[in-house]
Amino acid sequence: MTTTTRPTTGKERIAALDILRGFAILGILVMNIQTFAMPGAAYLNPMAYGDLTGANQWVWILSHVLADNKFMTIFSLLYGAGIVLVTERAEAKTGKSAGLHYRRNLWLLVIGLIHAHLIWYGDILVTYSLCALFAFLLRKKKPWTLVVIGTLMISIHSLFYLFTGMNVSEAGGAMDSWNPGAAAIALEIAEVTGTLTEQIRHNSQSALMMETTVFLMLFLWRAGGLILIGMALYKWGIITGQRSRTFYVRCLLISWALGFPLVIYGVVKNFQADWAMEYSMFLGSQFNYWGSIGVSLGYISVIMLFAQSSTGTWIKDRLAAIGQMALTNYIAQSLIGVFIFYGVGFALFGQVDRVGQILITVAIWMAQLLWSRPWLRRYHFGPLEWVWRSLTYQKRQKWAKAKD
Repeated sequence: MTTTTRPTTGKERIAALDILRGFAILGILVMNIQTFAMPGAAYLNPMAYGDLTGANQWVWILSHVLADNKFMTIFSLLYGAGIVLVTERAEAKTGKSAGLHYRRNLWLLVIGLIHAHLIWYGDILVTYSLCALFAFLLRKKKPWTLVVIGTLMISIHSLFYLFTGMNVSEAGGAMDSWNPGAAAIALEIAEVTGTLTEQIRHNSQSALMMETTVFLMLFLWRAGGLILIGMALYKWGIITGQRSRTFYVRCLLISWALGFPLVIYGVVKNFQADWAMEYSMFLGSQFNYWGSIGVSLGYISVIMLFAQSSTGTWIKDRLAAIGQMALTNYIAQSLIGVFIFYGVGFALFGQVDRVGQILITVAIWMAQLLWSRPWLRRYHFGPLEWVWRSLTYQKRQKWAKAKD
């Protein structure tokens, strides 16, 4: 047994995990682009801002059904799997893992806070680093125990929202965030497209709300529960492509048969309610909240089947490269989005409709598919992965690969 830990090498990587992570990085931009481009209320309430007719309506519907909460779910499951993977390998080498785990998440917290307060408030890294504090303590539990605890945690948000929905008067200023008036939207646009100081102030205020109120109401329970379930999926070999093709086909069919109808039913009911806060913010949000888990498990099954197949070598290699550079590509999406829509760049915030947002999303996908693999041919890690690993392992990591 060695006495020091080191980062995972290329030979030790699990290809299916990298491919799935790359797929999720691309997919999450479908939803994040909306917050880069439009006032925050439009993310939850599509009636709050912008055109919602014709092609724009279909873009929103397809984005909601296929992407909303689905890729964040996959990321949360992957983070749980990563906790078990990293700690198991550390314990196999040194017999301990607590120091490594907490250093790793401390520095992720720092990166997340910088991202949230200075670049884009929709950061998820802070949530993962905070949830990892307690998830580590449960990492050795049996898979079914993790699934039960995780499901109970996920349910807490639903119970809170259903109770609040029955007592809407207790929701406080929820209407202001659900359907802000013209003056509030104009102020948000002015702050986002204003000076750098105004943008940072807007980001920091929004990020603080996400890290406190929204974290305690939603992220702690949803992300925390999914992280525990991700640990179980890793232990069962489901998320690493170790199960049979028959298993994944069955999982795909069952997951989508449960998930998609629930999500679609929620869309229909919310439009019937005209997206009224009293319904759509509370009960109306729960169809996608739960249905997205089934859709996500179906996506995972599709990617595992794809990873096991002998086809699509080029796209698998490109997705795996994006996955290996997940942190760099995630922050890069934010930097690109901010440059396009915020005042530091083209200041197009509030001016690009949903169709235009999807076209920008596809362009960013193509850029990341094209640049990630060439980068990894020259370097062992992405830029931010190198920083994160060097800080975590308390040693400057080798970055550039030897030239042939």
